[in-house]
Amino acid sequence: MISKYYFINKFDTNIINKQDKQTVIIYRNYTLNIKNKDLILKIKNHCKKRGIKFYLSNDIKLAIKLNLDGAYIPSFNKNTNHLAYSYKKNFNIIGSAHNLKEIRIKEKQGVQKIFLSSLFKKNKNFLGINKFKILSNLTKLNVVALGGISKSNLKKLNFLDQSDFAGISYFE
Repeated sequence: MISKYYFINKFDTNIINKQDKQTVIIYRNYTLNIKNKDLILKIKNHCKKRGIKFYLSNDIKLAIKLNLDGAYIPSFNKNTNHLAYSYKKNFNIIGSAHNLKEIRIKEKQGVQKIFLSSLFKKNKNFLGINKFKILSNLTKLNVVALGGISKSNLKKLNFLDQSDFAGISYFE
């Protein structure tokens, strides 16, 4: 089954309502210094009504406390404190990486899936198809394509034997 991961930074019911049950919503807002628990709970409850999984970025402790489906660890987070936490069986931890060093860090952090970026978006972390394939083969973990994925280049994921993907522009 294909999983799609959609990064949001605000609560918009119209956008969430357009998503299917294979879409996981990841709330990621790094501009707010304080996590707004009420907002996170609103998103959680709305996603639950729609049958959509909901993850919180960069705060595993809060994600566990609020009984979310999982947490996302960004590439810049190298912390392993969460390994001491206990959480429910189907709570998932996922994370992103841009290179082999970061892949190894995510493996040590115990993530179930690694988001590897950037596949198509030409930024400082641009990998392209060949480098993405090489890095994907250097881990036993499931890899999720991230970065610049749109409806027009989605078929290119077949070249990578890749079905899971994450992003923002694809969903908007």
